[in-house]
Amino acid sequence: MIAGIVLAAGGGRRFGGHKQLAELDGRPLLEHALRAMAAAPLDRVFVVLGADAAEVQRQVDPHGAEPVFCDGWEDGMSTSLRTGVDAADAAGADAVVIALGDQPRLSPRAVGRLIDARGEAAALRASYGGIAGHPVLLERKLFSLVRELHGDDGARAVLVAYRARKVACDDLGSPFDVDTPADLARLRPFLFRVRTAGRRLSILRR
Repeated sequence: MIAGIVLAAGGGRRFGGHKQLAELDGRPLLEHALRAMAAAPLDRVFVVLGADAAEVQRQVDPHGAEPVFCDGWEDGMSTSLRTGVDAADAAGADAVVIALGDQPRLSPRAVGRLIDARGEAAALRASYGGIAGHPVLLERKLFSLVRELHGDDGARAVLVAYRARKVACDDLGSPFDVDTPADLARLRPFLFRVRTAGRRLSILRR
């Protein structure tokens, strides 16, 4: 069984708070990642919540993801990751695919490509233009190492120690994640209206 984990517990300090609920394309930011994971070839999906958890549950459609709560979310991403891995481990997962809740252009096919690439490597991660990003796949043998992580670096130490194999996903989605309001603005289309020959033309520009 392969489980998905969406990390969405942080307080969004650089964003100014409430990042999971910020609107993008008519949906809360977090919902984009949840929709992608729901469409991916995963057996179960867990979403790790922390800051504003009650409000997030009220406003965000989980698309089948099961919420797990991280009481120590303020201690950094590693704490959220441990919470998600514990939930997946208890469910009997053989491997987990980890995604970020603030990566709205995540492609379900990128998740599928990591799963298809499973083999001897204990850790895999999507790469875009040769640069490693998310999602990340960890085999069950690494779960115990995840539990030893601390701080805000997520699974980086494990990925480095086990020389995570890159899986090219250049043609699938985008690794862009939203840290600030300016990042979110870059993803939103700008609508310009001009009058031509007595009628309005709408030009959609990204």
